[in-house]
Amino acid sequence: MSSADYAAALSRYEEIVAEYPDLKVKGKANRYTAMNGNMFSALQKDGTLTVRLSETDKKAYNEEHGTSDVISYGSVMRGYVYVTPEIWNDDAALRALFKRCVEHAQTLKPKPTRKT
Repeated sequence: MSSADYAAALSRYEEIVAEYPDLKVKGKANRYTAMNGNMFSALQKDGTLTVRLSETDKKAYNEEHGTSDVISYGSVMRGYVYVTPEIWNDDAALRALFKRCVEHAQTLKPKPTRKT
């Protein structure tokens, strides 16, 4: 992926996240969103968006879209799915999926922060 393509993907990701005033895209090298210490979406270096869903939603999504587990740095990312190109290019579908992702993130138990 070219740097221009990644920049376009990052801009689209930031646009979706901006619809939620309490959220912001974090990270310098690896861009992601988090709530209460729980990461729930990330833009991969290849420009692919991954989102965290409930196990029920994840299973249904993977079956419907033929996707598989998200693997990052050699580890399976629990609860994450790859956003398919069809959803990425469909504004309403992307916003609906991200909304489900945010709603799930709101149910996760807060993690303690390391910052003092």
